[in-house]
Amino acid sequence: MRRSGILMHISSLPNDYGIGKLGKEAYAFVDFLEKAHQKCWQILPISPTSYGDSPYQSFSVHAGNPYFIDLEALEKDGYLKAAEYKNIEWGDDKGSVDYGKIYEVIFKVLRTAHKRFRKKPEKAYSKFVVENKDWIYDYALFMSLKFANKGKAWYEWDEPLRMYKPKAIKSARKEYANDIDFWCFVQYKYFQQWKKLKAYANEKGIEIIGDIPIYVAYDSVEVWSTPQYFSLDKEKKPVEVAGCPPDAFTADGQLWGNPLYNWEYIARDKFRWWVERIKAASDTYDVVRIDHFRGFESYYCIPYGAKNAKKGKWRKGPDMRLFKEVRKQLGDVKIIAEDLGFLTKHVVKMLNASGYPGMKVLEFGFDSDNTNGYLPHNYKTTNSICYTGTHDNETILGWIKSCDEKTRSYCKDYLGVTKDEFVPWAMVRLCWSSVCDTAIAQMQDILCLDDKARMNTPSTVGANWKWRLESFDKLDDTLAERLAKITAVYGR
Repeated sequence: MRRSGILMHISSLPNDYGIGKLGKEAYAFVDFLEKAHQKCWQILPISPTSYGDSPYQSFSVHAGNPYFIDLEALEKDGYLKAAEYKNIEWGDDKGSVDYGKIYEVIFKVLRTAHKRFRKKPEKAYSKFVVENKDWIYDYALFMSLKFANKGKAWYEWDEPLRMYKPKAIKSARKEYANDIDFWCFVQYKYFQQWKKLKAYANEKGIEIIGDIPIYVAYDSVEVWSTPQYFSLDKEKKPVEVAGCPPDAFTADGQLWGNPLYNWEYIARDKFRWWVERIKAASDTYDVVRIDHFRGFESYYCIPYGAKNAKKGKWRKGPDMRLFKEVRKQLGDVKIIAEDLGFLTKHVVKMLNASGYPGMKVLEFGFDSDNTNGYLPHNYKTTNSICYTGTHDNETILGWIKSCDEKTRSYCKDYLGVTKDEFVPWAMVRLCWSSVCDTAIAQMQDILCLDDKARMNTPSTVGANWKWRLESFDKLDDTLAERLAKITAVYGR
């Protein structure tokens, strides 16, 4: 079935509280998608963000981001008073997320709500905690200890807790019982609101495409509490870390710093850790996009402590053994494989064997070579997703303005346009016209925004993940009708 949709993270939704929420604006965005005849809403990972604010570096692979909890809904539930969150300064720029400001104030507000909640807990709360017992107790303890240690990473805690020694853990669960309950409450409210929003989208015929990073952060509850699944030494320090080798875009490569998996142990355990992770993601989203899919075939290893990614080596990954086990235990889960980057014939073989759709990014196509595999006339399969660009790319308008003259000229000739300002919608049309089953455009490209609206520049920190819609004013009927028309023209 041919379909199309928009990529925009929850954090980019507008409101008066510093960052996008699972509230009325999210529902309004679903309404816009329906009016524009779109069938997909793609978002980034919804996990809690840690230092650097990246949704791809989280304290937990299972938890939802507390920043996204709708405070107005908590007021309706009787857990907050309007003045307790509306009179707070959440940031002075509605078009940008101030993560530092939000971190300073959000948990005080949520703790106020939790105090009222404890007086008369909802019946569904106990059921939620029990259903999520495999991860939520450790996560709640982890966050309690992190705040008690003034935000320090777990590997900087005192040795008994750092090493997750049973006696110390048992004692901490008693000492921080109230805090643990708070963090469980936060997750309960997050997922309660998330499920309502997802159900609303599904009723409108819209599927939510979620995203999971291949790796987890070193400072995460998973590495702390289940170190056996990762490549660590006896002191729980990484032996090697993840990243990408140098390429045409980054001379030093990309040093992500995530610990690598102990694939030998995971395989002996019938890939249980990964199967459970994919199951949880498929329960949360309608479709799961797995970031850095090529890392399952072989992965790049960088010595721990290295300053860049120049000196690394490739190692063989689990390949199809993992995905055969996923299919055996979970059946046919809807998965998108992020197959960008350095692809070998072995990676292509794994992708084909999995049957998962890969990705085609139009921005990568215009190097003046008409045999480029990212140009739509060279697509060989409908089983793929065509993107104008992703969260890691420049916006289309920013990209065309930064291109060299040869690339810009070739792109405009290909698209049949004469001005830079015409390129974003010409790219949307090209994306929608492709043979790919699914076409996705960034919201920034639908709105023809320049690179001030770029979501992320890889290998940089400080200015990423901040872009927000200031209001829904531009998402009016005229825009919806324009998108609906092009969607109908190309049978999506």
